[in-house]
Amino acid sequence: MIGALICECMIYDAASLKDKRAVLQRIITRLRQRYNVSVAETNYQDEWQRTEITIVAVAEERIVCEREVQRALTLIDSFPEIERTVTMWEWY
Repeated sequence: MIGALICECMIYDAASLKDKRAVLQRIITRLRQRYNVSVAETNYQDEWQRTEITIVAVAEERIVCEREVQRALTLIDSFPEIERTVTMWEWY
């Protein structure tokens, strides 16, 4: 089972791409270190305050995959600099 979570987010305090990258780098690094997921910024690379993060997990059972991605989502929500606006799940 492959689970993909696509999150569109806003980083309201970012005044430049450098500010945005600093926030994203911290989030992506922590996700990769703590959870068994793959993470990438997949859209809006040239916009200062908007981003799309895709998180993918692979497991034998859907519940295991969903639990891992849900934990990653909780970590994203714990950062006060970023706000999730749209979240889409896809299963393969």
